[in-house]
This record gives sequence, structure tokens and C-alpha cells, in this order.
Amino acid sequence: MAEIIDGKLVSAEVRKSILSSVTEFKEENGFVPGLAVILVGDNPASAVYVRNKHKACLEVGMNSYEITFDKNVSEDVLLAKIDELNQDEKVNGILVQLPLPEHISEEKVINRISPDKDVDAFHPVNVGKILIGNYDFLPCTPAGIMELLKFYNVDIKGKECVVIGRSNIVGKPMALLLLGENGTVTVCHSKTKDLKEVTKRADILVVAIGRANFVTKDMVKEGCVVIDVGINRLENGKLCGDVAFDEVSSVADKITPVPGGVGPMTITMLLKNTLTAAKKQIKK
Repeated sequence: MAEIIDGKLVSAEVRKSILSSVTEFKEENGFVPGLAVILVGDNPASAVYVRNKHKACLEVGMNSYEITFDKNVSEDVLLAKIDELNQDEKVNGILVQLPLPEHISEEKVINRISPDKDVDAFHPVNVGKILIGNYDFLPCTPAGIMELLKFYNVDIKGKECVVIGRSNIVGKPMALLLLGENGTVTVCHSKTKDLKEVTKRADILVVAIGRANFVTKDMVKEGCVVIDVGINRLENGKLCGDVAFDEVSSVADKITPVPGGVGPMTITMLLKNTLTAAKKQIKK
């Protein structure tokens, strides 16, 4: 039976370290880092995420600023608010909760956030820095996965790493981070032929496609480390990942559960990015 990679445990440990660093930062600089989160509309899932981010900020001693707009807010008004936050010295990190209403361009919004305050690491400048390996921030979910692998002493160097999913938020940056640790990386997607043959080569398998229980036991090599990024709600209301946990855990060496695996790490890495942003801005 696989060892469970406990995201709640690792997240708690990382947050203790962040709290200590925030306390030290305040003593040295006279203020605490601040994160501004913008929520547009009334998407229930987005509202939960925003509340969780606010709670997490308070837990590590950071300031949290919540800005909410009606779903009909104009793109110009939203962009003007981002401009204002870019200039606000109390705000070190800016995050706009996605998805946005159809009449607002996500690309324009992401590009408007100052790269120095882009704690989601979605701005093209930060994406480029990740590509060349000289980055300030990492996208929160891939960064959280790297923390989990490090905590559980998973050696990436020389390993066959397979990522299922090629999104800008998880799949692509995840592949780059694994490559940066000298893994041999394959990225799979909906057009990949013989997917099972590719996944069975993996020593480390990261699954981020948003399809409930998609990866089954016959797709996983014995002794593989399996990271499940997916979170799906079944008809009975239960949450599950992209990996069929019960059957895959019988062959994997280590595996993340859903919930309680990757999820807790994402907001924790957002806090870490905000602290990094504050330190960088102090030096300017």
C-alpha cells in the first residue's frame, strides 16, 4: 500500500516557517506584507477560495485586502483598480480570482498586474523567467507539488516524469520545474497516442486534467510516485481526484489523496510568493 503524501501536514510546516519569516520581516521593515485578492461576480467556488486565502493570510500574520465587484463590472473599471493596487505600497501581491465573466479578457487582466506583484506567476514576464530558470515566483500549484516531493524525499534527478495536462496554470510550469530538477519529462494531453504506454514508464506521474478517476491501476508502474492535482465532485456529492485512488494506491510507492493532498499547498505557496514579493519590493 502506498505511503500517503499528506498535503495538510506539509502545508502546516511551511506556514510555520512563513509566519516566522513574516514576524522577522515586520521587525526589520516596520510593516507586514499585504495580499490583495479581487473577486468578480458571485461564483460560489471562487468565493470559497477567496475566503480561504483571507484566512490563510491572517494565519501567517499578513494583511489581506478583499476587493469585490459585481459580475457586470466593466473591464475598464477592473483594470483601473489593478492600476491603483500596482501603485499601493501596502499591497505586495495582487491576485484576480479566475474565471472572469465572458466580457472581461483574462489576458488583459493578467498582463495589467505588475510582474513584481504577480504572485500567481501568470504574467508573461514571470512565465518567461520560469522558462529560463531565473524566476522570482512560481505558479502556486506546481510550486506546492515541488515542496511535497522535497518533503517526502522524492529524488527527481534522472527519473522518468510524466505530466498529464498542458495548462498554463499547472501542466506546462510543472514540466519546467521537473526539468529544472533534472527529470526526464514527457507532457501528455488529449491528442497523445497510446497514453497508457507513456504513463506506465513514469517514476513520477503528475495528473492534472479534470476528469474524475481517469488514471487507473493499469496505467501506473509499480513503485511510481503519483501526484493527483484534480478535484472533481461526483454525483453523490463526494470529492475525488483524477486518479482512481483506491486501486492506484495498491501499486504506487507514494500518492496524494483528494482532498488533502495538493490542494492545501496551493494557498500556502501563494503566501510564500507574497512574502517574496514584499522582500523584493523593499530592495527596490
